[in-house]
Amino acid sequence: MKILALNGSPRRKGNTTLLLQEFLRGTRETGAEAAEIIADEANLKSCKGCLRCNLIKRCAIRGDDWPELSAGVLNSDVLVFASPVYFHHLTSPLKKILDRFRSFIQVRITQQALKHTPWQPWRKDFVLILSLGSSNAADAQPIIDLFKFMTSILGPENRLTSVTGTRLAVVNQVTMEKKELRELYRKIELPLHLAEQDYHHNRKLLKECYELGKEVAARHPL
Repeated sequence: MKILALNGSPRRKGNTTLLLQEFLRGTRETGAEAAEIIADEANLKSCKGCLRCNLIKRCAIRGDDWPELSAGVLNSDVLVFASPVYFHHLTSPLKKILDRFRSFIQVRITQQALKHTPWQPWRKDFVLILSLGSSNAADAQPIIDLFKFMTSILGPENRLTSVTGTRLAVVNQVTMEKKELRELYRKIELPLHLAEQDYHHNRKLLKECYELGKEVAARHPL
């Protein structure tokens, strides 16, 4: 069983990365093979919308890391996308990767809409791990909607699971102790009673990612 995690966070010790690490810890404890790619370290060019992939069944762009990355995507049983939410969407390095997924699909214009046909039907687990500064998880909904659409057009047997952490505005916040949270909330003018509540919520969130890693790995026995 192979897991490929695409980390869209520009912060190596940010909340997104910490949540992803807990997920991967859970998968590795089951013996799964997990690899992580830092999106903004990948040598990738942007999709140009040339549509040649509709003819040659692969991306036409040359001279970057896409051949190796796309092979890793296709060979994985589980794909993990982890990102902070920037203006209600993914970070740009992760979106650049996602745009290149166009080459996995033939797209045909019909009178009613677009028809999407993957070159090969996928049967994968997709995991979406999001962190955002907002207190309202609905601010991440545009990303979740995108992944619901993407997983559906890549194959009816795909499965999507998402985890969203709210009110996570500064590095390492998800692992802060109660005292640290109170000091932070005082600075950013949040009600101090939320520090107690969020401390327990953050611990629960970290555990949720860890348990999800074990659960997803168990769906794909070695």
